[in-house]
Amino acid sequence: MATLKELAERTGYAPATISRILSNDPSFSVTPEARRKVLEEAGRLNYSATRSRRGRTPKGILRIGLAEMLTPVQQLDDPYYLYLSGFVRQGCKDRRYTCLPLECKGDAMFLPPEGERLNGVVAIGLFTSLQIESLAALTPNVIFVDSSPFESRFDAVVLNYKLGISLALEHLTSLGHRHIGFIGPTYKLDDYRQRALEVRRTLFSQQIEERGLALEPAWLLECPMEVPAATRAVEEFLNSGAARPTAFLCANEEVAIGAVRALERAGLAVPDAVSVVSFNDTPRSALVEPPLTSVSTHVEEMACTALRLLAERAELHDREPVRTVPLKVVVPPSLVVRDSTGPAAE
Repeated sequence: MATLKELAERTGYAPATISRILSNDPSFSVTPEARRKVLEEAGRLNYSATRSRRGRTPKGILRIGLAEMLTPVQQLDDPYYLYLSGFVRQGCKDRRYTCLPLECKGDAMFLPPEGERLNGVVAIGLFTSLQIESLAALTPNVIFVDSSPFESRFDAVVLNYKLGISLALEHLTSLGHRHIGFIGPTYKLDDYRQRALEVRRTLFSQQIEERGLALEPAWLLECPMEVPAATRAVEEFLNSGAARPTAFLCANEEVAIGAVRALERAGLAVPDAVSVVSFNDTPRSALVEPPLTSVSTHVEEMACTALRLLAERAELHDREPVRTVPLKVVVPPSLVVRDSTGPAAE
């Protein structure tokens, strides 16, 4: 895992600067270029430590289109997608594939790269039906990562959210927590970018009930998956005077960072007063203070699996596709325990 010293050596920024970027310090002004460099290098160093596990490069050179739900600027606000994209790009480089970013014309459709025939497309995130059809027009060999639309047509790599929530709750209850809250949105977009109930929040409520644990409505904090929004949501909750849970499960890393910030501003130490569990576990989780206990979504493995599945269905001049039936791979998450969780406060 990367350290602040290693990041400083690779980026040229001081450890203090890097720490404030990674923790989303609202009082610290930084250029988007500096923020992107630090986040990407954090991901790259983590990747370098594990790349020896890879297998041999498949035969044949593929031309892979990369379609992304978020723009580069938007990815800075949700680095999960930044790291996922980075691992796809690095995976293409390791395999000597040509990775071609695809331009989306407005919100309508993706444009083909000029003069390039694609062997496949990796589509990261959520897309409208029109966007999906525009990708299929470029090549029928499309794999979706972090969504699974039209499963009878396209490969997909998704996360087992139910298991992730279960791992987090098992960890917290083993520490004696019986009053657990959730922070995140009530609604999010589904696999076709239609408004739907947010899956992590829904699964959390279901599993809390199944475990026979109390859940006060006030403990379900509503906010977008952004640091400032989470900070405000927790501050408003603390000011409301409602009974406080001993732990919070957060919808993503940004929410967890915002929650920790609000709790500590209120004089509530994490984890002594309140434990916090995050979701996604990008390299930042180990570098913020306190380091976050997090449900790891294994973004590197998701990217590697996507490229492997894509290669199986690619048509090359010297062979037919290995597979024609679409597959959906559900990646099991794991829980990485760090310093943001501890025994329930009495």
